This record gives sequence, C-alpha cells and structure tokens, in this order.
Amino acid sequence: MNAQELRDKTPDQLREELANLKKESFNLRFQQATGQLENTARMRSVKRATARVLTVLNEKAAAAAE
Repeated sequence: MNAQELRDKTPDQLREELANLKKESFNLRFQQATGQLENTARMRSVKRATARVLTVLNEKAAAAAE
C-alpha cells in the first residue's frame, strides 16, 4: 500500500491498519525466533509499512492542529 492510498483513509482506518501491522510484525518475529520464518523480506516490508502509516497519521494530526 502506497502513501497516497493511506492518505485517503480516515484516522480510524489508519489506526486499525497500524494494529494489524503490529500484530503481523509480532508474529513474524515469533516465527523468526522459532526458525519457522520462510520469507525474511516480509519483516522489512511490514516495518516500512508501519512507518508509512505512522507518518500519515502524524501528517493528519499536524494538519488538524493548524
């Protein structure tokens, strides 16, 4: 999901997406610790997607504050 698609979402939808990404990140770390992780690149993409969501949330909060 790119940043433009995220900007079209509401803050509640973004928070829900963030929660889902954090759950997925936790599961991926658990799989890595137990040696079951097959696609290690997925960890990086989830981390970047989380950062994108947080960035858009911060942009929306700053815009609302002004």
